[in-house]
This record gives sequence, C-alpha cells and structure tokens, in this order.
Amino acid sequence: MPSNTNSFRRLTLGCLLAVCASLLALPSQAEKADRDQPMHIEADSMRHDEARLMTLFTGKVQATKGTLILRAARMEVQQDAKGGQVARLFAAPSERVFFRQKREGLNEFTEGEAEQATYDNQVDIITLSQRAEVRILRDNQVADQLYGHTIVFNNTSEVMTVDGQATNGHGQRVRAILTPRNAASAPAANLPTAPALRTSPGLSPTSKP
Repeated sequence: MPSNTNSFRRLTLGCLLAVCASLLALPSQAEKADRDQPMHIEADSMRHDEARLMTLFTGKVQATKGTLILRAARMEVQQDAKGGQVARLFAAPSERVFFRQKREGLNEFTEGEAEQATYDNQVDIITLSQRAEVRILRDNQVADQLYGHTIVFNNTSEVMTVDGQATNGHGQRVRAILTPRNAASAPAANLPTAPALRTSPGLSPTSKP
C-alpha cells in the first residue's frame, strides 16, 4: 500500500510539473497591454459634462494609449460607471481620422484611416467607417492594404472584418492587396502572423472608396 501511495504522489507531482511547464511555454504577453494604459489627449479645446460622463475634444485632436495613436478633428469620450471608455472620432470635411498601433512581438504596425472611427477600450476594438482603409506595415514598408466601407479590427484576437456597402444600386466592394511574406521576413515560431481577414457575404458591385 505505501508503494502505491508513493507512486500516486509521484504521478501527481509529475502532472503538476507538466502543467507548470506548459504554462511557461505559452507566448508571453506584453508587460502592459495598450488597453490598460492611460489615454493622453491633446486638443485645441475641451468640454466635460460630468452628468453625462462625456468629454468632448475639438481641434487637431491627438490621443495616445501605449503604442496606439489616434488623430481626428473631434473626439467624444463616453465613460460608463465602471470606468469603461468609448472614444468616437470624427474627421474634418474632406479628411479622414487616422490610427496607428504596433503589433506585439513583431516589427509591424497596423494603421488606418476613415471619416469616422470608434475605439472601445473594454473590448479593445477599433471600428473604421466610411472610406475606410487599413495598411499593415512591415519594417516600415506597406505590405497589405484593405479598403471598404467599414473595417473592424479586434486587437485582442487580431481578426479583421471588412464590409462593403450598397447605396441606390451602386456599391463599394471590399478590395485588398496582400503581399506574401518572404523567408527573410517570416515571423519567428510562436509569434502572431498577419491578422485573419473576413468579409461580409453579398457585397455589391465595385466602386473605389
């Protein structure tokens, strides 16, 4: 009986060590993700409504949150009772909102433009709408380009959804330019690759943004 008990203890200890080893082998996260960083904002003017927990920034707005950079003519930041924030950004006429963010573990950046953008820090999702464009930069060179009416980028899962839109019989189809990775620029093992892309079904005839 004691031998069986010792065998059971050795087996249990071996399982625990195996679990610990597998946890240590997982890809490490950033020291502090962008979503946990404070947002620093510069603008020409600001108006805060405490009753609505709404802050409005206008005039050459630039917001930084870790590696995330947002630029717009106007930005509204809505905060809920739990501290969650949703930033809505609007471009000046004939211009577009801009965002840029570094990809974890890679010498790559994701950047994009659109007439309007929304950043939800609780779910870490950026939504670009109207004349939306996203570019993936590798070693400061544009590699992939995506165009559509609405582009949603989930920073956590690195899944990108691109939608077209039909208007009065005319439409905007999704367009993409994807550059293959060569052996020299291929990511190391266990590092994330380019974001997964998804498009909505039933898109309408093409028209460039």
